[in-house]
Amino acid sequence: QVQLVESGGGLVQAGGSLRLSCAASGSISSINVMGWYRQAQGKERDLVAHITSGGSTNYADSVKGRFTISRDNAKNTVYLQMNSLKPEDTAVYYCNVGYYSSINYMRVNAWGQGTQVTVSS
Repeated sequence: QVQLVESGGGLVQAGGSLRLSCAASGSISSINVMGWYRQAQGKERDLVAHITSGGSTNYADSVKGRFTISRDNAKNTVYLQMNSLKPEDTAVYYCNVGYYSSINYMRVNAWGQGTQVTVSS
């Protein structure tokens, strides 16, 4: 009984910026890791970035220096600031959250439904 609501996707010119948001709600005791994955047409889903509850971050080599992941723990929300966008960034971006259920306190992995990011040349 957890929902991940993604927003912020859209169409942007190369060199532009977008900010993705993912808000988690429902039967959550606490959230551990939050991250973003992406899947381009005809490609497999790959990790873009993730951030731990303590604020440690990891990035895919292809986005280092351009993307920034952050989180607002009070709002159970993770963000992905995407700058200097390239056509190769075009993909469906999926939010992923690892959390502990408030129902049984088991660790659960949840996925958002995805938001389309299209970068034109």
